[in-house]
Amino acid sequence: PDLLPACNGEITTMSFLQDVVDILLQYVVKSFDRSTKVIDFHYPNELLQEYNWELADQPQTLEEILLNCRTTLKYAIKTGHPRYFNQLSTGLDMVGLAADWLTSAANTNMFTYEIAPVFVLLEYVTLRKMREIVGWPGGCGDGIFSPGGAISNMYAMLIARFKMFPEVKEKGMAAIPRLVAFTSEHSHFSVKKGAAALGIGTDSVILIRCDERGKMIPSDLERRILEAKQKGFVPFLVSATAGTTVYGAFDPLIAIADICKKYKIWMHVDGAWGGGLLMSRKHKWKLNGVERANSVTWNPHKMMGVPLQCSALLVREEGLMQSCNQMHASYLFQQDKHYDLSYDTGDKALQCGRHVDVFKLWLMWRAKGTTGFEAQIDKCLELAEYLYNKIKNREGYEMVFDGKPQHTNVCFWYIPPSLRGMEDNEERMSRLAKVAPVIKARMMEYGTTMVSYQPLADKVNFFRMVISNPAATHQDIDFLIDEIERLGQDL
Repeated sequence: PDLLPACNGEITTMSFLQDVVDILLQYVVKSFDRSTKVIDFHYPNELLQEYNWELADQPQTLEEILLNCRTTLKYAIKTGHPRYFNQLSTGLDMVGLAADWLTSAANTNMFTYEIAPVFVLLEYVTLRKMREIVGWPGGCGDGIFSPGGAISNMYAMLIARFKMFPEVKEKGMAAIPRLVAFTSEHSHFSVKKGAAALGIGTDSVILIRCDERGKMIPSDLERRILEAKQKGFVPFLVSATAGTTVYGAFDPLIAIADICKKYKIWMHVDGAWGGGLLMSRKHKWKLNGVERANSVTWNPHKMMGVPLQCSALLVREEGLMQSCNQMHASYLFQQDKHYDLSYDTGDKALQCGRHVDVFKLWLMWRAKGTTGFEAQIDKCLELAEYLYNKIKNREGYEMVFDGKPQHTNVCFWYIPPSLRGMEDNEERMSRLAKVAPVIKARMMEYGTTMVSYQPLADKVNFFRMVISNPAATHQDIDFLIDEIERLGQDL
């Protein structure tokens, strides 16, 4: 009760916030200190019992509140730590962090220029720049920042459906034919999730075969489109992936664009993970053909290291999002306002309340320039290649697919000494399947590093190492290899 807006609360407020900032700054410094743990792991029931997390009727003192802040960060995973490799979004950018703090202090909503003037203009400028980089002339088109790549992909589906059957907005699915979408078997689960949410149904998402590197096979796509049409279904969307989640594969966008053009189907590119490569002159060829897409998902919170969350959907045709989603709520989008109403962007979103996500990206872009992002991305890809070269012929390692990785995903099995002489049979497979989970559990208990694993199709659990943290170095890659060997030696 002593904090603002309490009467004479300024001094207490300043000292409280100063203490919070001190806690945060200590955490930031610790995040980059390699001698600290990435994680102080406790099992859920231990953590629940060790502290009192319950909500009470009576207020706590500010000392206790500060203690809560410390405790929370004590058990937080240091996602900015140079040895945290677990997710596609890692790192802790100082300018991005500053922007996030400012955004929270400004505490406004993205739906109208009326209450978010600078933020709305920055979204306009930033999305146009991203569309320019995708290759649409003059950055033309439309777009929005959404709460993550899954929602961006769902927007693409929604808009593609509306473009083909605008009556679906009023009449619903009963009024239109049975739709089908196509995506690769290595694509992100959000494509099916979007189909479920939009009432299209997961059975209407047809998975296209991939080659051994995880890229969609165009001839199989065409075959399945023809098959669907013969059954009387209407193909309305192909979602190509630029940077798959596990292999980091890039679908052949030019061949896919040709097929979409031939059959008049909306082409979406899910570049949530790989979109950042467009910032690099050295690597952007991997997305050749992206400029032919009707829509693109691109998550700056992954490869570009913007704090979570920051995901953009870019649409080539202007005005389509607006017609698809607008509801003309007269208490927000009054038509007789005294400024240019095109800046009231809220009605093209599915959300009403929309968080300001653009400021982090915009401020980081100002601080680094395009060349700064490029250097950061090139460095991560160079580290992935270093890891690949280091383990491809090393005893005890087997690559999941041949050839150097196209993105920073390096997929491999660690083969403990006890399995090295064994012939390749069922027993070896079932023993190998248990190796990565045990090593991962030990990593977390020691708190030294974190890297992800998973099975895929007929392949048993393997490590998927990804690098998107500009703080990582060659030494951290060396450390990871030593650590896997140290923790898996006896298995």
